[in-house]
Amino acid sequence: MRPGLPDETALDSARALAAATPGAIVPSWDGPRLSAVSRVQAAFARLREADRPEAWISLRAEPETLTEAEAIDCRVGDGEYLPLAGTVFAVKDNIDVTGLPTTAGCAAFAYSPSADAEAVARLRAAGAIVLGKTNMDQFATGLVGSRSPYGTVRNAWDPDRISGGSSSGSAVTVALGIVDFALGTDTAGSGRVPAALNGIVGLKPTRGLVPTGGVVPACRSLDCVTVFAPDLVLARRALAVLAPSARGPALPGTPRVAVPRPDQLTGLAAGWSEAFGAAVARMRSCGVDVVEADVSPLLEAATLLYDGAFVAERYAAVGDFIDKHPDADLDPTVAAVIRAGATRTAAELFADRERLNALAETGLRVFDSCDALLTPTTTWHPTLAEVAADPVGANSRMGRYTNFANLLDLAAVAVPAGFVEQLPFGVMLTGLAGHDGALAELAARFAAPPVQIAVFGAHLRGQPLNRQLVTLGGSLVEAVGTAPGYRLFALATTPAKPGLVRVASQGSAIPGELWSLPAAGFAELIATLPAPMTIGAVNLSDGRTVPGFLCEPAALESAVDITTAGGWRAHLAGGTQ
Repeated sequence: MRPGLPDETALDSARALAAATPGAIVPSWDGPRLSAVSRVQAAFARLREADRPEAWISLRAEPETLTEAEAIDCRVGDGEYLPLAGTVFAVKDNIDVTGLPTTAGCAAFAYSPSADAEAVARLRAAGAIVLGKTNMDQFATGLVGSRSPYGTVRNAWDPDRISGGSSSGSAVTVALGIVDFALGTDTAGSGRVPAALNGIVGLKPTRGLVPTGGVVPACRSLDCVTVFAPDLVLARRALAVLAPSARGPALPGTPRVAVPRPDQLTGLAAGWSEAFGAAVARMRSCGVDVVEADVSPLLEAATLLYDGAFVAERYAAVGDFIDKHPDADLDPTVAAVIRAGATRTAAELFADRERLNALAETGLRVFDSCDALLTPTTTWHPTLAEVAADPVGANSRMGRYTNFANLLDLAAVAVPAGFVEQLPFGVMLTGLAGHDGALAELAARFAAPPVQIAVFGAHLRGQPLNRQLVTLGGSLVEAVGTAPGYRLFALATTPAKPGLVRVASQGSAIPGELWSLPAAGFAELIATLPAPMTIGAVNLSDGRTVPGFLCEPAALESAVDITTAGGWRAHLAGGTQ
């Protein structure tokens, strides 16, 4: 269990704090939204309760933050539309926020920005309030969260394990329910790996979709500003503010998703292969066509990010500072990685670019026939001690499925996919540049819990309309029966179908089936449901109440009561229709 959260998830904790604080004013992405003042008060209360000082590098003063919140509430009260009013967010400390120093995880590097980074400015203009700046792997170099002189950021669920990096503090403050969302950056996977290890969502948009002005570069040509949030709805709302003009192709009716071949899923932590298999099955249950693909060119491309000449761009970003400040508070692993970039030649860089282009030509073919690639987000979740024993090797394992994305200008979204040994397990959908919306829609299908629906007639297995459930991603759960209190009628329809109605007296138990549909499939079923059929609450014989097919009473005037037949199949077998 997470420290300070023995009985609830991070989001549940935030909701509980919100519920205990008066001032709810308008609906939000998930229940009542607090006034900005109430939300800031709840955030500072949760911050003190969580007691994770290592997640932060600097915090705003509470009175100053409350003053800004009061102004937000006044604007909302005057009728101004602020889509993120009532939310608070954290900012990775390589992104500028006025009034707070930017350190990039190195105190000697710190400077006072004269303006907010463009990404921060857009969020604040939409009513979101900055709580503070978060800890990070120094100079955004690492995927572990332990390469900072400000302290190791411990995992939100297990303090003996890493948080993931480099956007470590941003992910942990979201996972602990201190802030509603947070900004990170991603060059090698820093906006995705920490999301997976802390059980939250990480959106890594197409390069350039979110402005990087006011961001200390790691590799300027590859860097992305990313969003962490507890759920996709809020993550997408924040991204819509950050990139309001973003557009992209829609998903086809039956999306196709590629997964790596089994031999390309080696090296996963114990239990993770099984967890990924369950995630693949879950994706199939969402009405998605899943196919195996050879992703070896992508995995080979991933090795170029640190093992090739592209590391020279890290030296171009901050190498001069490191050379001139040998006595600064430098993390030794980070300094070694960046200094290694100075030894790379232009010839090596051009050779690696040619190699990358060749790998892209073959590797990106997977997207010719597939809308996305589904992979584990990372390969393992090491302890702090394991990373300390092998800082470079442990880090290298983390980026197997993330390192190639920015090199090849791909978009990605990391989402939770369950637990292994009581720790979060996450998967990632990766797709072509500009397909951010389609990826998010796929992720939403995956993240949404399936909906169960009871059927009693033409949608039963072997009946004419059953293919509709299958096409929408449905799967049979079990045979069921209603509680006594229903009657079944044969309707005058084509194809033949019955109508189930609840009655006040002289009802019977009607046999049927329980099917599971992805949320999107259930919505489509409802949208195309013809009269006189309706969907309503059906009481089952075991006491459960589930959505199920019912019938409008007006359709019964010309219908035949077939209740005594013992169900639709029994009625058809009796030859009475």
